[in-house]
Amino acid sequence: MNSIITLAIVIVVIFFIGIKIIRPTERGLVERLGKYHRFANPGFHWIMPVIEKMYRVNITEQMVNAESQEIITNDNLNASVDAQVYFKVKPDEESVKCSIYNVNNYKWQIVNLARTTLRNIIGTLTLKSANSERGKINAELHKTLLMETQNWGIEIVRTELKEIDPPKDVQETMNKVVKAENEKIAAIDFASARETVADGEKRAKIKEAEGVKQATILHAEGEAEAIKLVNEAAEKYFIGNAQILRKLEALEKSLANNSKVVIPSGSELVNIIGEMAGAVPINVKPKNQDNK
Repeated sequence: MNSIITLAIVIVVIFFIGIKIIRPTERGLVERLGKYHRFANPGFHWIMPVIEKMYRVNITEQMVNAESQEIITNDNLNASVDAQVYFKVKPDEESVKCSIYNVNNYKWQIVNLARTTLRNIIGTLTLKSANSERGKINAELHKTLLMETQNWGIEIVRTELKEIDPPKDVQETMNKVVKAENEKIAAIDFASARETVADGEKRAKIKEAEGVKQATILHAEGEAEAIKLVNEAAEKYFIGNAQILRKLEALEKSLANNSKVVIPSGSELVNIIGEMAGAVPINVKPKNQDNK
């Protein structure tokens, strides 16, 4: 009886030991006596303890740091370079098997491959071009890693170049050069702006002068045309009386200015005005003769 109970307990213990749960973010490989036996998808699985062993593989996107390293650029300057690589194991059975059986510790291998690739790429560039062509370096690094790891069952999602830092003294010199170039560009832009403003003011003054000139010309032409019309009218309608008309205008102006006119006694006002204007006097008969 005791032996049966003991056997039952052993069986229960073995059963619970052999229970394996695979999460949705994982895939499993089950080996039996050292040989690949089956593929484990997410869910409940039971393996025989001691005889079988399960290897879990994470299939979510992961990141490894390529670690900072000193790289000599093409212009013989030391640059501290660091990068990050994002990857994931493909979820199908063949890819999971390749990540375990085709490469030993794929994370460590990716780091070393990325470091070697960065040395090869940046070693052909100057420090200035390496800083200005980060996108190109990332693209070449991604392309190389993708090609070299195609049999590892993983996918290189993207690569990110974190930093390309020159030595401190070189960095200070580069900062001074950049500052000088920026100041030069700012000075050129300011001079160009002032030149544009001056040119605009010059054109405005020229336009204004041309407008005044044109207005003066038009005014003079108008006055000349008016004089011409007056002369033509005078010649047509006032040929015989032009002088008399001029005198009448002078008289009108004199009277308008409150000038005093002395009238001799016994003279007619009409005749006096006519004589002043150069007109023929009007003969007025005496009242006594009319009465007779």
